[in-house]
Amino acid sequence: MSESASVKHLRTSPDTLGIEWSDGTSSEFASLWLRDNLSEDRDAHSGQRLIDIADLPQDPKIQSAVTLNGAIRIEWEAESRAASFDIRWLRANSETRAGRPAERRPKFWLEGASLDAACDFAWARFSDAKTDRPLRARWLSRLLRDGIAFLSEVPAADAGILEAAALTGRVSETNYGMVFDVRSVAQPENLAYSDLGLGLHTDNPYREPVPGFQVLHVLIASPDGGESIFGDGLAIAEHLRTTSPEAFAVLTRTAVPFLYRSKDAELYAERPLIQLTCDGEVSAVHYNSRSIAPLHLAAREAHPFYSAYRRFAALLRDPRFHLKFRLRDGDLVVFDNQRTLHGRTAFSSAKFPRHLRGCYLTRDSVYSEAAMLRREFPTDLST
Repeated sequence: MSESASVKHLRTSPDTLGIEWSDGTSSEFASLWLRDNLSEDRDAHSGQRLIDIADLPQDPKIQSAVTLNGAIRIEWEAESRAASFDIRWLRANSETRAGRPAERRPKFWLEGASLDAACDFAWARFSDAKTDRPLRARWLSRLLRDGIAFLSEVPAADAGILEAAALTGRVSETNYGMVFDVRSVAQPENLAYSDLGLGLHTDNPYREPVPGFQVLHVLIASPDGGESIFGDGLAIAEHLRTTSPEAFAVLTRTAVPFLYRSKDAELYAERPLIQLTCDGEVSAVHYNSRSIAPLHLAAREAHPFYSAYRRFAALLRDPRFHLKFRLRDGDLVVFDNQRTLHGRTAFSSAKFPRHLRGCYLTRDSVYSEAAMLRREFPTDLST
């Protein structure tokens, strides 16, 4: 047994099991929580629960607890059966331990202008990512930790982006199809299909659900203009919380209507610009000023919201927070569309063609692919 999972001392009360670990840390487990997590109350094959909360004793009491063969054996008052909990399992599920894998603990990169995209983020050759599973596991872990990662030498064939996307997750079809082409057209239904520069934004906040990850594959890079810009939305939102907590609070509690209309689609959803978890952590940023519909605000609420909105917009325009560089032909970028904002500088398609192909990936499929690879390669893949 590893040192980190060794028990130094047990203490019990009817309502609590306390464990002092050999590394000096300690954990507490409620009796009711333990009774709810008996391994024998789960299907051995699927791991799904066989009981409901209404089947549990309302207030189970611990009678005794001892360590035995790498487990902790618990006797319950008023119950004939005992329960055994694997010590490693308890350690991994302790509230005092950061039990989430590295990719569930984002690494912020606020000042993107100080970073080098070629050195500070995960890159892999497409051919290597296809054949080298440990490399792909590390690449995926970095993608989820940093919110962005890159492949190079992806074939320019039509199916190139789908081959690369399959290494990462499952493609989500939209009204744009399985894939979409980002290049200038005469009368664009979306400003992405123009020569205009685009400020930092997230895609499609008017969808339910919002696309989880976006993939962009460079078929033809413009040598003049059309540079890519990225920003860490989670880090910028946390910066706003620190520098202007009132503005931050307004943006987390105000529902913003997003709308997209075209000849073949009408999409609408409401969500805050900054979304929080139940614990108050920033979990997502939804920012696309091009698709915000008229807000449903009382007159007295307008000034506080627009003031906060302006503060956030100013941060997103700050060059300090921009990771800016030129992608080359064959490069492909994957990024978290609910975290990593993206944009571009203007270009002239009349002078130089610029053609990217894109698609969206379901969020759960990307995390699932990373988790499946972690089963094969359980070491910390974040470095």
